[in-house]
Amino acid sequence: MKPSHSALLRPGEKIHAIHRRHFEKDARRHFVGEVESYEHGLARASGYVFVVDDLNKHMFVKRPDRRTKLIPISSGEVIVNVIPASVDLERVRYELKDRALHVTDGNSWRIDVKEFGWS
Repeated sequence: MKPSHSALLRPGEKIHAIHRRHFEKDARRHFVGEVESYEHGLARASGYVFVVDDLNKHMFVKRPDRRTKLIPISSGEVIVNVIPASVDLERVRYELKDRALHVTDGNSWRIDVKEFGWS
């Protein structure tokens, strides 16, 4: 597939995706990965899923297996942040500090997850 110059996402770009919850008991799922392809509002990306571990102070924990996911970018079901190319996906983690929750790679990149509805 030849990439379009007008594509929202391009192969090689890195993303942080937050899956919207519809109900209080829905799982909190985030994804950090690299776009392999993008077509018709659907991204194929390889990376890591993070889920909330209720036994561990409600913190996001990284699932150990690398996954390839199809992410419906244009569905309204996910919030997608394009993150810097320099982010090391292997080092991404969540940190709780001073009542703020950040996702970071431990270097200079960090996103405040609280602005996306974390409570």
